[in-house]
Order: sequence, then structure tokens, then C-alpha cells
Amino acid sequence: MRLGLALGYWGRGPSADHVPLAQEAERLGYHSVWTAESWGSDAFTPLTWIAAQTSRIKLGTAVAQMAARSPTTTAMHALTLDHLSGGRMMLGLGLSGPQVVEGWYGRPFPKSPLTATREYVDVVRQVLRREAPVELDGRFHSHPYRGPDGTGLGKPLKSITHPLRAELPVLLGAEGPKNIAQTTRIADGWLPLYWSPTRPQAYEASLADLRDGFLIAPMARAHVCDDLAEGLLPVKAMLGFYIGGMGHAARNFHADLMARMGFEEEARRVQELFLAGRREEAVLAVPDAFADDISLVGPRERIAERLELWRKGPVTDLLVLSSDPPTLRVLAELNS
Repeated sequence: MRLGLALGYWGRGPSADHVPLAQEAERLGYHSVWTAESWGSDAFTPLTWIAAQTSRIKLGTAVAQMAARSPTTTAMHALTLDHLSGGRMMLGLGLSGPQVVEGWYGRPFPKSPLTATREYVDVVRQVLRREAPVELDGRFHSHPYRGPDGTGLGKPLKSITHPLRAELPVLLGAEGPKNIAQTTRIADGWLPLYWSPTRPQAYEASLADLRDGFLIAPMARAHVCDDLAEGLLPVKAMLGFYIGGMGHAARNFHADLMARMGFEEEARRVQELFLAGRREEAVLAVPDAFADDISLVGPRERIAERLELWRKGPVTDLLVLSSDPPTLRVLAELNS
């Protein structure tokens, strides 16, 4: 199991520690570093900045949102950064949800998410392979565009720039069972939002047909500390926001995922409190057991024991969410 560093996205402004953290992770032998986006900073620009100040560590987006860019635009970003970094790019994509897609990007959330994802990946693959001009008679991503409001003058085009790698890795941040199963067929890897090494049954059916070389790279917040309850608070704060606020009351993929992992009643309670404006109560309502399941928190000896559980499963890459260099160092030592 390889280690990656997950930096997430910016808050109010640029994070001054992201480059030093990426450099330290590279020094410690981490395999990859990953950036994200929601509705603020984008995923590719910070990753390019990091690429310019590192030399070996792989560079991933976890995730770049599909609604933010056409698939050809995303492929352009990926192939450009792959060239500039000497072949270090790993493209992680996610569909996001209706609240963000329609509220932030101002476009309809696809009524057939699996079809939209499949078409998006198809176009990205076509650009990167550069075997012929891009063509797809798709429901969501037609190339050339053939809609009733078009001119009819579009023609299939092939990238001017020759991609460095035709098989640049494409990973998907899928959450629903059918979406995860499709991911194992059309992508090179999967970026689980939550992963519990003690609850493999949550994904067992979706991962029934894994092929050799398929990447499974979950993100886990990590912190070496003496007080477990205190160490879990940031995990619970993150969960409270995602489960309570990252979606509509009637359609929240994160809350649905927590429910499938065995915490249905608790997920609905967190969502109810958050949407009622009682955010502190929502955070405290997140069960310690769930927060602990999906993270690596506590004294070094405890983290060492739990890390063994992660290693026994199908996880190929553990993406460590931490801004604490001593924690990154401990995990590197334990995983060596």
C-alpha cells in the first residue's frame, strides 16, 4: 500500500503550507500528492505550482469536478500538466451533486449520472489517445455539438498537442453502488470518499469484478495524538459539513453513503441538525465510531495497529489528509 498526501482545496485563501508539505512528503517517499476543488480554488493550478517545486512525486486531482469543464478542456489540463511534470499526472474526476452542479456551475445535474460519467471519460480517453478526431454521439457530451441551437459547422478535431502518455491514469470519485461498479470497468482507479477497513461489505458487491492493476485510493484524515476524542473532532467537523451541508435534504450522496455503511439513523440526524442551523450539534452528533473507522487518529501504537487493517484489504493507495509533518513522518515510518 502506497502513501499519498491529500491537500484538499483552499479555504479563504492560498494555503502557505501546501508546497512545503508536498516537498516533505516527497522527501519521505510518499508516492503522490492530491489537490481538490469545491466552489473556490480550482484543482489544477495549485497542482501545477506544486509540480514546479517537486521532482518525483506523482500529481493527482481528488477530485476535479466534471461540471466545471467540458471533457476536452479537462483532457487539455491533464495532458499539459503531464508534459510539464515529466509524466507525473493522475486525473481524478468526480460528478459532484445537484446542489453544486446547479447552484455553482449553473448547469443541470444529469438525470443519468452513469451515462454522463461514461461519456465524459470516453471523450477524455479519445483526446489522450489521439488516434483520431474526437467523435461521440452522446446524450450529454456530443462531439461535434449537434444540438438544435448549434450552427452545424462544428467538425471533429484532434488535439494539436501530442499527449505525453496515451494511458494517463483516470480515476473516479464514485459513491453510489452502480457508479462504483461502472468505475471498475471504465477507469484505472477509484477514489472512495469514505473507506472503513472494518466494513468491507459496504462496497463488496460493487467491487466484485476488480481487474489487476486497478487502483483504490481512499482519503483518510490522520493525526498522531494522545487524546483520541480530541483528535477525532476535526474528522467529525468534516463529516458534519459533508453529510449535513454538501447536498439537499432530499438528495445528499454523502449522507446516503454513511447510511449504507451502517449509520443510517445517525446520518439523518446529522443532516437534520445541520440544515436547521445547529451546526455544532450536528458535528457532535457524528458517531465517534464512524469518524474513527474512516481515519487514522491516536497514539503511534494505535495508528500502527489500525494501519495493518488498511493494508489487509484491497486499498492500493492511502491518501493521507494531514497538515502535520510529524504525522506524515510517522506514517511513512510505519508503512516502510
